[in-house]
Amino acid sequence: MGREDRYLQKRGRRWHYVRRVPEAARGVDSRTFVRVTLKTNSLEIARERRDALEAADDQLWGLLEAASEAPEDTLRRARELAGRRYKAATTRATARGFVYAPADELRALFAVDEVMDRISALERMSPQTANAVLKAEAEALLGGVPRPAVTLSEAFAIYCDEIALGELLRKSPGQRHIWRKTKLRAVTYFAEVVGDKAISEITREDALKFYNWWADRLRPKKGADPKGANTANRDLGNLRKLYREYFRHIGEESRPNPFRNLAFKETISRDVPAFPDDWVRERILVPGVLEGINPEARLIAYALIETGCRPSEIANLLPEDICLEADIPHIRIRPRKDREIKTATSIRDLPLVGVSLAAMRQAPGGFPHYRDRNDLLSQSLVKAFRNRGLMPTEKHVIYSFRHSFEKRMLEAGLDYGLRCLLMGHATNRPAYGDGGSLTYRRDELLKIVHPYPKDLFV
Repeated sequence: MGREDRYLQKRGRRWHYVRRVPEAARGVDSRTFVRVTLKTNSLEIARERRDALEAADDQLWGLLEAASEAPEDTLRRARELAGRRYKAATTRATARGFVYAPADELRALFAVDEVMDRISALERMSPQTANAVLKAEAEALLGGVPRPAVTLSEAFAIYCDEIALGELLRKSPGQRHIWRKTKLRAVTYFAEVVGDKAISEITREDALKFYNWWADRLRPKKGADPKGANTANRDLGNLRKLYREYFRHIGEESRPNPFRNLAFKETISRDVPAFPDDWVRERILVPGVLEGINPEARLIAYALIETGCRPSEIANLLPEDICLEADIPHIRIRPRKDREIKTATSIRDLPLVGVSLAAMRQAPGGFPHYRDRNDLLSQSLVKAFRNRGLMPTEKHVIYSFRHSFEKRMLEAGLDYGLRCLLMGHATNRPAYGDGGSLTYRRDELLKIVHPYPKDLFV
């Protein structure tokens, strides 16, 4: 028969699954052939049941071969075999037309009649069936294999693949990468400090051990500056959320969280300083000062000065978001189906003035090299600015352009609501109108615009 109907034989009106035991498995399975009635005269149903039995036999033979090898006294090996046994049991139960459940759950989940049907299915098996196969069938139908323990790292994989699916749907590939990397750091650190334990076995003592490990790292060494607690709190929070969401996912919402109420008080000010106006004009808006870096990175830096945008907002502009031919040239900050923005209030239209207008005219199609590569942009600009002495202090970062923009608006007396709108911040005022026309916004921004040399882009 064709490949599509492999291992299928019809006897009378019923289809049967008939398969020769592979030579490599003869040492662990004494049968020459596997013969199982599929209890159907429908070829389509027979194929489905054949697929399940084929998978079950492949798993059984692989499991028996692995178990017959020289034992390795490692936790990893034990977990691997337990997982394979559980998967084999569930597949074999499905192939026999039953839902797998561990023995301690059978009574609660199924009526006595179904349990008796499972026993009858075992009794109908051929007396010549190999002991190893009989054992596998009994484990599958009567729940002889406990659910394998799920380690913290395995729970994290389930969280990423299943639980957080909705949270990730509208993130771009770059945003998903950063999201996963940040959360994986906490899991990795915990495994190094405590071990990659089964998530159900993590205790309050384990959580405190991890908390104290972070406490040691936060204590300043002699003569060193103290470290902020933000990263430690993020790791603790991510583990707390992973634990809570995993057990909610499997129906144990009330399980006490060992990471509850563990956090450090942030005692160090992390305010980002603004660039002084004279620094921008005398050190940054200077012809040639940014020569030699990626041209797109240079233009993004200039575009930040008079827009106050987040670097990622400029880097991820699409051509349709850059409206240079409009009566009032402007950019449009919008979410997309494949990319989130920080908040709903981040949606806004920003007039282009001064050096930012000139920079965007050099890049009407946006910045494809840095699109969805926020880390690369940040690293490139920070390195260039520090190497060229363009940061007034160690605390200044590229984000300082945004703080400088906000400070200039405040000192020039621009309306509070307009400042919030242009920054993409929420406001506690009631919303009236649309925040003013683009003409009004442009005219207000012209009050704070930096002069720049006309040969800056030559």
